[in-house]
Amino acid sequence: MNYYAIQVKTYSEDKFIEIFKTQNPETALTLHFPKRQLNIRKMGKIKTATSPIFPGYIFVEASGDKEMQERQWELRRTKGFYRFLISNQEITPLADSDLELVLHFIKNAGSVAGRSKVYFNEDSRIIVVEGPLMGLEGRILKVDKRKGRAKIKLDLYNDSFTIDLAFEVIGSLDK
Repeated sequence: MNYYAIQVKTYSEDKFIEIFKTQNPETALTLHFPKRQLNIRKMGKIKTATSPIFPGYIFVEASGDKEMQERQWELRRTKGFYRFLISNQEITPLADSDLELVLHFIKNAGSVAGRSKVYFNEDSRIIVVEGPLMGLEGRILKVDKRKGRAKIKLDLYNDSFTIDLAFEVIGSLDK
């Protein structure tokens, strides 16, 4: 399987997928839109919010380059489509670290990345036991124990950005 990135109207990703599936019910393409779940405290009340991991990007799963070349116009004609990455003239599948990162969220976290379970050792270093943070420990920039969030740095197509992922502290590991 090959995975391709397309840019769509930001915060209209779900609408894009819905329109695409309605217009092309028989398509062999699978669209992925990884999301994350965070608890947000506002005026003393805690609400669970779902937001995109990669705002403005949808990942298309196709069996190969030939299928993508044949089906690209189905995507282009869908309202909200902006462009293929790297460019519309050069539609290339994700590779190397980009593919690894996207597959981490698509395969491990499912459609919504929930809370990771973590421990803290005696040096206050985070140790991830399970969840979407598993395998991303080297990308953690900052940990906020009070909010239960870890800020991580993601790189996609030579562009870096940070996002917060939720965690739940199970306990601490002492010597």
